[in-house]
Amino acid sequence: MARDYYDTLGVDQGADDATIKKAFRRLARELHPDVNNHDPDAEEKFKEAAAAYEVLSDPERRRLYDTYGEEGLRGQGFAPDMDAFGSVSDLFSAFFGGGGFDAAFGTSSGRRGRQGGIQGGDVVVAASIDLGEAARGTQAEIAYEAAALCSHCHGNGAEPGTPIVDCPRCDGTGQHQRVARTAFGQLVRTSVCEQCEGEGRVPSTPCSECGGVGMLAEQKRVAVDIPPGISDGQRIRLTRRGHAGQRGGPPGDLYVVVRVREDERFLRDGEDLVTVIDVAAPLAALGTTVQVPTLDGDVPLEIPAGTQPGETIVMRGRGLPPLSRGRTGDLRVVVNVAIPRRLSREQRSMLEDFAATMSEENLRSDEGMLAKLKRVLAG
Repeated sequence: MARDYYDTLGVDQGADDATIKKAFRRLARELHPDVNNHDPDAEEKFKEAAAAYEVLSDPERRRLYDTYGEEGLRGQGFAPDMDAFGSVSDLFSAFFGGGGFDAAFGTSSGRRGRQGGIQGGDVVVAASIDLGEAARGTQAEIAYEAAALCSHCHGNGAEPGTPIVDCPRCDGTGQHQRVARTAFGQLVRTSVCEQCEGEGRVPSTPCSECGGVGMLAEQKRVAVDIPPGISDGQRIRLTRRGHAGQRGGPPGDLYVVVRVREDERFLRDGEDLVTVIDVAAPLAALGTTVQVPTLDGDVPLEIPAGTQPGETIVMRGRGLPPLSRGRTGDLRVVVNVAIPRRLSREQRSMLEDFAATMSEENLRSDEGMLAKLKRVLAG
């Protein structure tokens, strides 16, 4: 589909060179990924604007385009080939010089220069505790590996007593520039120097301990205070306990992911705990006292006479403490009324005699049908 280059730049057909250049610079600023990363089509739009500018900023190409359109450009071999443009960074280098976006518009993208300090990376480790420790709080000893400054060269990568010199591969610039010829002139591609990794300087004699890297892997240990009430998967951040920084930058952080091991006696529901106890049917009918597991050991619990299957008895304050504000959770005891599967002859005879004495009056409940359904479904 034919493109209208004037419409692409947002100028009239009679616009002068200064107006065309100003329009292109405005579009370039709007479409650059540093300020327009929310638009996935920004790069393609920038290439279209660059193609329009290539034509309209050249008097001969513009005359051909005004007279014959894109067909006239193609006939003379002047039609822009957007596939030859490369990346947006390459285009900025071609149109505005090697300084890219910041140099073209006098802005700062927030990136640190190669002389600035670089913060070290973060480290993530896991600490496993049991449910009781999660309730009471505990201290865990964590062992992990992190990059530390080499003590032999103090992090500069050079053998002590030897100098650090300009990188011979990039002449101290930290970058390589490659010039390619395209239909639109020379295109300058800039990349980070592989030898000095953008530093511009290298040790003349690499450190014998770290091989010139300036860092060594180091085994570290730290005691972590785990607060009461913590949940599985929550993280504790220890600042400046991660990998060492470079060029004087601060260390990264250490993140401890707390894994709370499952306790087969309980299910956790926020600060509440849920457990299930089996009570024989005759005892549930008569009422009884049973031992219930808690985080502080077994405690007696009274089962009222007539307790139904699935009923829940709440033991206040027997759950987990809140991590910050709030109240301590409860222990919810679900009663599983157990029906015996195997009976002796004597037991069967006794139950038959008991069943003969039962009537509707014995089974009558104050619950309505809806309440019964809710209780059964909830169980």
